[in-house]
Amino acid sequence: MKRVLVVTDSTAGMDAGQVAEAGVKVIPLWVHFGESGYRDGVDLTSEQFYPMLARSKSLPTTSQPSAGEFLEFYKGLVGEAEAVVSIHISSTLSGTVASAQAARLMFSDLPVHVVDSRSTSMGLGLIVLAAARAAAAGHSAEEVAALAERLSAQMNIIFAVQTLEYLHKGGRIGGASAFLGSIIQIKPILHLQEGRIEALEKVRSWARAKDRLLEIVAARAGSASSLHGAVVHANSPDEAESLRERLAALVKFDELYTSGLSPAIGTHTGPGTIGLGFYAEE
Repeated sequence: MKRVLVVTDSTAGMDAGQVAEAGVKVIPLWVHFGESGYRDGVDLTSEQFYPMLARSKSLPTTSQPSAGEFLEFYKGLVGEAEAVVSIHISSTLSGTVASAQAARLMFSDLPVHVVDSRSTSMGLGLIVLAAARAAAAGHSAEEVAALAERLSAQMNIIFAVQTLEYLHKGGRIGGASAFLGSIIQIKPILHLQEGRIEALEKVRSWARAKDRLLEIVAARAGSASSLHGAVVHANSPDEAESLRERLAALVKFDELYTSGLSPAIGTHTGPGTIGLGFYAEE
């Protein structure tokens, strides 16, 4: 039996190999096309999602796992660990944390520590991987949760979208609404601040947007000696891999992944989105 088991949700962007190697458990969000509901990453993969998005006459919607789903999920972990650290997508972007907290209050078979990552995609994934390493090293649930909280405050998420249409219609635009109405050639660069999507700057071409992402990361990374990061994308794997290679040549990372955005996140960012997430280890 594990001392501490780390739980996350499907927005973390971790592939099956990472999930298995880290020994974490993943609860899926929901993606809805009309009356049809799909479990993110279970019934609906990224490979299936983007063609469906292109064909759909209306934008899909998303929803968090319910408190009841979390309760059943936590019940299924009894016997696998002495405690659970449940780390999830920013509470300003989803009600997932609220559902987890509600389930925790109804569940007494295991101690459950719920952490609001104030992040998503591989920003969340990087926090989960670090937490899983700490759990495997024998740290207590309180220590693992504290680590996740600290990394949440240190995480940098910067991304560029092809259009603000998806964020706007999905109700997740936040401070990026400042860019609405910009001329069509403008490419918005956004970031997460305290878990909220905020406008950072705008540039006049997609090529310049990618250049600026790299420049911003290099400036924020500074002279940090230990960096952990990921390049994320919405149905643009070749572009993401190219950006990852450029970033690796520019800044030294201890780990640097490439990850696709899950359908639940791609619903709100739209196809073509590309971004970078990283933190400096103290």
